[in-house]
Amino acid sequence: MTIKRRNFIAGSAALAGMALSPGLLTKAAAQGTKKVLKFVPQADLAVIDPLGTTAYVTRNHAMMIFDTLYGVDSKFQPKPQMVEKHSIENDGKLWKLTLRQGLKFHDGQPVRGIDVVASLKRWMAKDTFSQALVAVLDDLSAPDDLTVQFTLKKPFPLLPDLLGKIGSYSTAIMPERLAKTDPATALTELIGSGPYRYVSAERVPGSLNVYERFAEYVPRNEPADYLSGGKVAYFDRVEWHTIPDPATAASALQAGEVDWWEQPTPDLLPLFQGGDVKVEIKDKSGNLGLMRLNAKQKPFDNPKIRQIVLSAINQTDFMLAVAGEDKSMWRVPVGYFHPDSAMASKEGLESFTKKADYDKIKAELKAAGYNGERVVLLSTADYPTISALSEVGADLFRKIGFNVDLQVQDWATVSARMKNKGSLESGGWSAISNFTAALSTYNPAAHTWLRSNGDKAFDGWPDIPEIEELRMQWFDAADDKAKAEIGKKIQEVALAKVPYVPLGLYYLPTAYRSNLSGMLDGISLFWNVKRA
Repeated sequence: MTIKRRNFIAGSAALAGMALSPGLLTKAAAQGTKKVLKFVPQADLAVIDPLGTTAYVTRNHAMMIFDTLYGVDSKFQPKPQMVEKHSIENDGKLWKLTLRQGLKFHDGQPVRGIDVVASLKRWMAKDTFSQALVAVLDDLSAPDDLTVQFTLKKPFPLLPDLLGKIGSYSTAIMPERLAKTDPATALTELIGSGPYRYVSAERVPGSLNVYERFAEYVPRNEPADYLSGGKVAYFDRVEWHTIPDPATAASALQAGEVDWWEQPTPDLLPLFQGGDVKVEIKDKSGNLGLMRLNAKQKPFDNPKIRQIVLSAINQTDFMLAVAGEDKSMWRVPVGYFHPDSAMASKEGLESFTKKADYDKIKAELKAAGYNGERVVLLSTADYPTISALSEVGADLFRKIGFNVDLQVQDWATVSARMKNKGSLESGGWSAISNFTAALSTYNPAAHTWLRSNGDKAFDGWPDIPEIEELRMQWFDAADDKAKAEIGKKIQEVALAKVPYVPLGLYYLPTAYRSNLSGMLDGISLFWNVKRA
């Protein structure tokens, strides 16, 4: 049975005049003549520390506040951002980065080399991609205020790619005094050097976050191109309004009460046809749906049971639920790398599009040692994408014989609970359906969900040494052909040991008022956007 996200909400256009939450409409007296952009994010910004969670809503928030040393362009090539220039010496084992003159933090203090070093050290304690750098790093230092120096054991040519990466965690550069905060301790003060500053005094958890243009930010003298180039802020103020109910968000956008809804649900898109709202796919790489099976919890500590779950997956069911019946909005079958990547392989993916024999799978589960233990599936009521994937996952689990306990909570609670390695009785969990930006799955470097280094891996903690060994081989591979061959081997191991279950690739449009222009392709970025 195919589960659709929700039935079309009859008469929802009539909600356009409906009174919204008091925080939604900023009072004219408070605004004055300021240019204000009102944005509805994909989910509530529950965590404001850029290293507090890998959730993309936090990453997007961080990109407004914190500048980065490099930024990738629309061809995903890293370009200097805070860096003016760099030099590579000692046969690739010494990188010297020179910062741009005049960089300032939001508190008026200059950006110094020691701020960058402290920020990177805090980031390296959490980021999975950076561990490849840590493995070859002898020393990270700031010889003077404008220089940052990497001394390496061996060459690491991916350094600019790493320092300018899109995926979580971003390399948020902050003052040394804040960067010295233990990475496990959440920041309560956010001071960056980006085009917008965070107005913490106006934060209303679950409802409102506010950003104001940083007047002393000096953009690069180049056209904006994704995360590279000149980050010009045309709005004096950006307000993020959390609206969990999709129908209410759609109505607010139609009425002009908000300007931009990051991720409208597919069933409400017909409301915008012929109106003053544009609907576009800006992230053309898409998102990869996935199911994480907690390798620390029974029964999913058993690789055989994880493989049996994988064999039961029909990716089409999940894609219909999350992206609708328009097949141009999703792709199956999809493996462990983006299907457009040179690392991708079609081998072993046949089962993802065939009809499962549920009785046979039930018998296989029993034979593999499953004895009816309770299986806790996490889901969220305020994140439609994850909710849709979770509904299909729970339905499948019941069909193949699991004793399912589907627990639906708000996203802030779920994202925090995913860190819990304890038993089910102490708030632990068994499985969750989620997604990742498909751009991060082009190769093993930034592929967070593929990491399989046990307790150091991302939530779910798979321990698959073969994948880790192949990943390190990829960094040292001589050419693209050798890297592609390693990709095939990684997928072969992953299909057998299952660090996670791929659910398909899908594209989510964004919707915004037609009087906005300059919106860049890719993730939701707030520079270069202006109102006609």
